[in-house]
Formats: sequence, C-alpha cells, structure tokens
Amino acid sequence: MGPCPQNTDELDQLISQPTEGVVRALLSVEGPIAVLGAGGKMGFHLCLMLQKALRMLGRDDEVTAVSRFSNQIVRERFRAAGIAVISADLSNESTLQRLPDFENLFFLAGVKFGTDSDSGLLERMNVHLPRLIARRYQHARIVALSSGCVYSFSSPESGGSTETSDTDPPGAYARSCLGRESAFTEVSEFSDGLKACLIRLNYSIDLRYGVLVDIAQKVRARQPLNLTTGHVNVIWQGDAVAHIIQSLPHCDSPPLVLNITGPETLSVRKLAEAFAGYWNLQPEFESTESDTAWLSNASRSHALFGRPLMDVEQMIQWTVEWLDADRTVLDRPTRFQVRDGRY
Repeated sequence: MGPCPQNTDELDQLISQPTEGVVRALLSVEGPIAVLGAGGKMGFHLCLMLQKALRMLGRDDEVTAVSRFSNQIVRERFRAAGIAVISADLSNESTLQRLPDFENLFFLAGVKFGTDSDSGLLERMNVHLPRLIARRYQHARIVALSSGCVYSFSSPESGGSTETSDTDPPGAYARSCLGRESAFTEVSEFSDGLKACLIRLNYSIDLRYGVLVDIAQKVRARQPLNLTTGHVNVIWQGDAVAHIIQSLPHCDSPPLVLNITGPETLSVRKLAEAFAGYWNLQPEFESTESDTAWLSNASRSHALFGRPLMDVEQMIQWTVEWLDADRTVLDRPTRFQVRDGRY
C-alpha cells in the first residue's frame, strides 16, 4: 500500500482509487448513476471511486450526488471534484418525484445516533424514506446500505453471522435497519423491475474515524477502554467502497443480501495492546469481555469480490502515524461498545 497518506486530500484519493474489480463491474452497468444520501461519511469516496472508474473506461457518464447538503463546505467538496450535485430533501415526496430518473442508485441515507428515543424519526427516515425511494425508482438497480447490527449477537468462535443467520437485534435503531431492508424487499417483490442488493456493513475504517481510531485515542490518552464488547470486525473504507460498487451488477429480486467487512474476528484487547506497543504504553481496561458481540462473516462477498486488499496491521500502523502527526480526526465515535442498541 505504500506510505501513510500525509493529508486528507491524499487520504481521500487513496480511499477512492478503483480496484480492477470495480472497473470490471462497471463494464456491465449502463445508464446514469446516483448516490442518494451522499453527504455522509462514505458518500464522497463512493462518488469519487465511481467517477474515476468510469473515466478509466473512457466513459463520460455523470455521477450525481444527492443529499440535503446543508453544509456548503461539504457540497463544494463534491463540486470541486467534478461530481454533479443535487441538493434535495429525499424525505419530501414531491421533491423526490422531481429528481431525474436514474438506472443505478446507491442508497446511503438514514439516521442513527441519538435516535433511540425518537421512534418517529427512525420510522420516517429509516423505513418510510427507503420505501419512497424504492417506489420512485422501481425500475432501477439499487444498492442499499444496511448494518451488521441487524444480526443477533454471536460468539467470536462462531466466525460471525452469515447472511442467513438470525436477525433479532436489540434496540430501535437496528430494528429500523431491518425495516429499511423490508421496504426494498417488498417493493422489489411486488414491482416489475426493481432489483436490489442489501449491504450489511460492519465497521468501515478511515484514518479520521472508526473503531481503530476510537481504540487508539483511548490508549494514547491513557484512558480506560471498555472491553464489554470484546471483539469486532473492521474493513478499510477503500475496500468497503470497492465491494459496495461491485455489488451493483448483482442486484436481484428478491434482493441479494451481502455482509461486507474484513475476514478476521479481532480482539479489542489485542488491538489496544498493538497500539500501546507503538507508544510504549500499558493499556488500561475496564470490565471484561462478554461471550458474544455483533460479528459478521463476509465469506460470501469475499468469494464474489476477493478479500480486502488492506490488512489490519497496515491500518493500525497508519492510524498511529496519522495520530502522531496530529492530522484531522473527526468527532464521530462509533460507539461499538454499546450492546443495548441505544446509540
């Protein structure tokens, strides 16, 4: 992978570099592409990788980013990269009807943190909105992001939940994610054209945020790390975006469900000890590991797209270098330790 990126621009370019698999996948995809809810943590990298891959194929197809874009800085980031931008409230049905037709969509919209006590917001944004999108674009291919939190807890020894494992999660947020999946599934089954792929993503890693940054910051600040959730899965954001794009040709009716994450079940304690070794520190822990965690088995997506290119050791090393250089870190903790679903 080479040296650690030296700034956010280099990091963005690295994360959004298309793989050979991405380029091959887009060979079989025709028509305009839109990313709905593009203003979040993954949308820019997804749009940029799509655009780069299309240009590598000699195509001038436009990638359109659709979001509220209430933050003008975020909006201009897309414009500066040459990505078409539409500012729109997707939950407004009349606004949604006025959007252009797209044959290929990536659906990233939704809410999570601070919503456990607002069932109305969860229903509106995570269930009703997906149903509106599915009906509006019922003749399209839609890759919709869900969450690995829809599964029941599993033991580290099990290798994690597969796409056919039980989905009985605690918490209103995880249940709303199942509602999102059901919305796309129902419209796909009762329409004459919608094909979808439901992506159960489990902890994408960027040097500015993510599980590894959460753990590293605790270790570096000599703060106790909660071990109640003692095991996690992670995947480099570039690999996650690449696998999400490669899922587009696999959209089907009923929707294909895919776990996307890394191949290993990782011990939070051992990750903390690895970071501590770089800084010659003794990590501090509180509580002990539970017997279970939210864990996913991504062998199905790895068989389709190959294993992630970035390994955990590289992610750890780069996280250390990034933090030591006091580069930008976002205040967006994953709250991976939460076990009751109340984010």
